[in-house]
Amino acid sequence: MSPIQSEHFTKVLFALLDETFDTIHGFYLDRNASMFETLAIITADEASIPVGGKCGTLAAQVKQVAFHLDYIEKYFRDPNPPQADWGEIWRTVNLVTTEEWQSIQSELRTNYDRILNLFKTAPAWSSENEIGTALAVVVHTAYHLGEIRQALCILRT
Repeated sequence: MSPIQSEHFTKVLFALLDETFDTIHGFYLDRNASMFETLAIITADEASIPVGGKCGTLAAQVKQVAFHLDYIEKYFRDPNPPQADWGEIWRTVNLVTTEEWQSIQSELRTNYDRILNLFKTAPAWSSENEIGTALAVVVHTAYHLGEIRQALCILRT
């Protein structure tokens, strides 16, 4: 088996990240279905509605992605980051005002931009751990994006 060239991996990773968060390229999302395109049409009232009987609100889904990006950045820099309370967001992010909803979206954008910068300045993909961590950003975000989009379908029918 021949190794994948680092620049090939990086090119595809950035295309997948871009599609997941900003611009559809036709890899896996439908037109106008990226994270930030989806969030742009959600009101604070909609963001405050729980996705299901035991699920968090749409705002919590977005806050969870922002938290995950922050944690991934720390993990990428130090494979032994401090312990994280992954359940705190689900317990605390409920009803949001318009300002709070905008703040959560801004936090997501900021954390995403930091991850992009981190990955762009990474010298090489020297370990499976680094590659897995980078791919986890796409996979984890895609999961929550699916939850958000499905909830929107239910809320708006």
